[in-house]
Amino acid sequence: MELQDQALGILKQQLGRTVCETKNELQQVSHDGLKIQGSLSAYIKVEKAEQVGEVLSLADQYEIPITTRGAGSSLTGAATPIYGGWVLDLSALNRFEIDEENQLVRCQPGVVVSDLQKEVGKLGLFYPPDPSSKDFCTIGGNVACNAGGLRCVKYGVTRDYVLALSGYLANGKKVRWGRGTRKFATGYNLRDLWIGSEGTLGVVTEATLRLVGKPADRITFLAAFEEDAKALSAPLLLSRMGIKPSILEYMDKWTINCLQEYVEEEVFDGIEPRPVLLIELDGSVSEISEQSCHLVQWLKESALDYRVAENEKDAEELWEVRRQGSSSMKQLASTKLNEDVVVPLNRQIELVEFVEGLRRDSSLKIGVFGHCGDGNLHVNFMYDEDDLEETSRAVDALSQLMSKVISLDGAISGEHGIGLAKTPFVREQFNDAELGVMKAIKSTLDPKGILNPGKIFDIFKPWEQTKLKVDLPWEKSHQKIKPS
Repeated sequence: MELQDQALGILKQQLGRTVCETKNELQQVSHDGLKIQGSLSAYIKVEKAEQVGEVLSLADQYEIPITTRGAGSSLTGAATPIYGGWVLDLSALNRFEIDEENQLVRCQPGVVVSDLQKEVGKLGLFYPPDPSSKDFCTIGGNVACNAGGLRCVKYGVTRDYVLALSGYLANGKKVRWGRGTRKFATGYNLRDLWIGSEGTLGVVTEATLRLVGKPADRITFLAAFEEDAKALSAPLLLSRMGIKPSILEYMDKWTINCLQEYVEEEVFDGIEPRPVLLIELDGSVSEISEQSCHLVQWLKESALDYRVAENEKDAEELWEVRRQGSSSMKQLASTKLNEDVVVPLNRQIELVEFVEGLRRDSSLKIGVFGHCGDGNLHVNFMYDEDDLEETSRAVDALSQLMSKVISLDGAISGEHGIGLAKTPFVREQFNDAELGVMKAIKSTLDPKGILNPGKIFDIFKPWEQTKLKVDLPWEKSHQKIKPS
């Protein structure tokens, strides 16, 4: 502790007001979206990129743990400092520069995703990755967990748009992986190694991102189906028909039932809760017209009923079905676990049927919705953490889910990352040789293990921790909005 105090004294001399130590300041950054209490001795809100190098150099010298933070929106605890040390807050590094001619943007890690999308949109450009947290999550966090979102089915994930990354190694030395070019076949691809590494291999201070042309138009459909198999056949079937949705979202009938009880109105008049697809097409007017004709024909043949939004107001009403589906689940229990598993497209029905069995056998409230267009389904477990027996059933069901996903040649996370929450299942996902390689990379780039310790490799069981009863800055009371 004496050495840490010495290091903190030096840090305050170097960075002054950026170093925060009051109890209230430390508490604000001691947890993230997982709402597990962490601990730290200092909170550094850097104002310049080079200050990141200064902090890391000192931390490496004194072997002080560093947890990097953007908005703190991680649902897996990736920004929770469980081993003490310092929290490095990058949210003030929020500037970006658009290169309209080359269709790219250079941005700092604290840039909020939706802010970037709005600004490039004014120039007729488009940054597609759009996690549901886009109004508050940051580019740095998106790079850290390789964030996805609703439009992955057509446009891909964060990794598909990162051309170059600048930042600092654990020892404070500056590096740049990649260049602002569309191709880079020069040496090892360390840029991709940093993407999805959750702050365990280095700290990003600038990302060069590829942009695309903004779609001229879009149209949205909401459709109900008799059974899950019919709904979940859509990704492969629509692809064979030449239809390329920009969004293809699924909600199971349990989720729809939960939503209808919440808003006290049917999604489709006269139809009992059934699996639902939310489909968006985008592109030129002629492209949308042609693909819409084929899609409508399929919906007439396959769906129980469907609705179409011809303008933004209508589309917003359909989107409320998706939003309220998730919101309604939060009212059912004190704890909601959102598992972002991913399986091959043709195995999704097996996964959904398996979850139905889990729901029946465990007597738990379990809902499924998510990005069926790329096989990334969100399985939500609701339980009362104060009820030890119910918690035990939830943990057992969660373990069974992860084993099933892996047996289907799937992955335990498609976009949220491992953080703390999924560490109990990492050893099931990877064999000893694979884990050995990852640990060797970690020890090479961070030999003292100061970068985001406890994440990915250590086993942490969040269900053994009491969740904090706090409202995060972006959390608001969810008004019941009827899907109409």
